[in-house]
Amino acid sequence: MSVDTQLPPSDDDLLDRQIDAGRMQAAGQWVLIWHKFRKHKLALVSLFVVGLIYLVALFAEFLAPADPGKFDPRYTFAPPQSIGLFADDRQGGQSFQPHVTGYKITLDVKSFRRVFVPDPDVIVPIGFFVQGQPYKMWGLFPSNLHFIGPLDQSQPFFLIGADRLGRDLLSRTIHGTRISMSIGLVGVGLSLLIGMTLGGISGYYGGMVDRAIQRVIEFIRSVPTIPLWLGLAAAMPKDWPPLQIYFAILIILSLIGWTEIARVVRGRFLSLRSDDFVIAARLDGVSEFRLIMRHMMPSLYSHIIAAITLAIPNMILAESSLSFLGLGLQPPIVSWGVLLQDTQNLRAITQAPWLFVPGICIVIAVLSLNFLGDGVRDAADPYAK
Repeated sequence: MSVDTQLPPSDDDLLDRQIDAGRMQAAGQWVLIWHKFRKHKLALVSLFVVGLIYLVALFAEFLAPADPGKFDPRYTFAPPQSIGLFADDRQGGQSFQPHVTGYKITLDVKSFRRVFVPDPDVIVPIGFFVQGQPYKMWGLFPSNLHFIGPLDQSQPFFLIGADRLGRDLLSRTIHGTRISMSIGLVGVGLSLLIGMTLGGISGYYGGMVDRAIQRVIEFIRSVPTIPLWLGLAAAMPKDWPPLQIYFAILIILSLIGWTEIARVVRGRFLSLRSDDFVIAARLDGVSEFRLIMRHMMPSLYSHIIAAITLAIPNMILAESSLSFLGLGLQPPIVSWGVLLQDTQNLRAITQAPWLFVPGICIVIAVLSLNFLGDGVRDAADPYAK
């Protein structure tokens, strides 16, 4: 026979709970949203991961060990190097010296290709905040300081391996983070502008305007996505510079991705335009622009944030798909989708599996943004059970 040993809450505990409940009732909308969001543990972890990814994108030049375009044909498809913390010193003992293991290069007489074998007798000392290849931070501030790198710049340093031209895959993946994540963020920003404008007009005025906009949305959503991407991307001139192609891809993705946000905004406007506070504002003579921007739009912010976090993964996947197929961004621009083009041959699958690292980054980013979006969507209605 079990005995319940849990003591009932004391009067002080009940009083503290009542005080907390009273504070939550008097708290603002954003405080309630944050209070509910904190209970979603997976969303909190995803928020940390997404923040870390964007920090990597922001400081890509500093975090990358080398220039993403630097190549060395001697290290074509060089495998990842293992990291060690202690090395033999001159006295015959062990001393703390971070390093990576060097290579012993042999020739396979059957396939006539180089084979890289780890050589524990050859170490490449590494350090933090080392001076390396010069760069311009954000294209503005010249520097040559790197977060991690070899003390001797002439030595090989490939933490996650090299590609078919002997370029450091880690540096290229870090720089690709900036392009892929910025396309998701900027592309959703453009989609948000189009979707909020057309969705707000559709939901606020209704009638023929609403029906016309909804028919346009239905037409865009009825067109198969992949063929539409392929057609729009193939229409771009091949002689465009990489930066112009980058902005063209942003516009293409934005013109396709605004429909979902427009429907969310339309639905909220349809439900808000008959609320008491909207009717009262109209009776007070408030202009339509002020009514929309000052009274109706603030109630949509939490839902818009949730829609953004759920739309960014779709933008990232769209860019990666186009670039992987060779119809999106092209070298010398570096994105995760461009890096995955090297995996389109059998040798990459069998002999250089580290080339799939950008694909793993895409999976992590998309899952984190989806989990974050789920948490924000649940917290957007703090009064729901």
